[in-house]
Amino acid sequence: MNRKNFGFFVILLLVSTIPVVYGQISVGEYAIQRSVEIVIDSAGSVHVKHTLAPTGTPKQIELIKGVVSNVMVTDENGQEQLFSMLGEYGVLVMPSNEEILVEYDLEDSLYQKNGVWTWDFRYLKTTSFIFPEEVDLIFSNGKPVYLDDKKGIACHGCQMILEYSVDEPTSFKNVVWEDREFIVEIRSHAGIDEFVFDQPTKSIAFDVTEEDRFVTTIVPLELLWGPYEVFLEDERILAYDYINNGTHVWLVMKPDIQGEISIIGTTVVPEFSIIVPLAIGFLMIIILPMIRKINLH
Repeated sequence: MNRKNFGFFVILLLVSTIPVVYGQISVGEYAIQRSVEIVIDSAGSVHVKHTLAPTGTPKQIELIKGVVSNVMVTDENGQEQLFSMLGEYGVLVMPSNEEILVEYDLEDSLYQKNGVWTWDFRYLKTTSFIFPEEVDLIFSNGKPVYLDDKKGIACHGCQMILEYSVDEPTSFKNVVWEDREFIVEIRSHAGIDEFVFDQPTKSIAFDVTEEDRFVTTIVPLELLWGPYEVFLEDERILAYDYINNGTHVWLVMKPDIQGEISIIGTTVVPEFSIIVPLAIGFLMIIILPMIRKINLH
């Protein structure tokens, strides 16, 4: 019996008990979902995989909203299983002694805005997102999440505005101070001009030429230490600075107008090497006991 005939047969049998809510058909109990995985490639294509627990009765799941295509249901060995579509976003699977995999492609979920991929996402099951290799920073409801060497994130009861960039424009600014060279990295789809590092005021300043764009400034901790204050045209603005790998801090902001950004730290790289006072202190620890002994004699 092929999938189409089977699906028609099941729907005929159960049509008297099927409630319709907002165009979505529901049949019986929902399956236990062991995992939901979303894989996103560099071009913004989305592939979804639901892993369901074995079941002795027909069960259904709700798919993630979007334009669903290429639906496939298999067991854990890759053997195709019978299933039936229930409306646009429902799938009815048959009893199985093995895990069941429901996979499909999703279109028109991600869209680009000002160079940033954006998804207004809502799905109440725990969901894992796997991002392209080029992505190391994503935004969940405007808050930055640094991936580092991780492939993605997990989201429970997930409702968020997901944002990220692939191949975000990056500029590298060289700062030379006392024979030392530091590199400040700035990532943004906004234009960046007039970069200045000012040691006396412990600050970095630059102009952003476009509004409402994420700006990520990666600052060497040896150059400018926190805590930090960030200003846009002399008005303090919100900036996230909790991403820190021990050598650099990620300062992330989203200015709502064009203008000058000023990042002010508490301390800059000292004007003479910190080794000097440390060496003096170490020598004092050694010499003072010796002086006391001489005085006693």
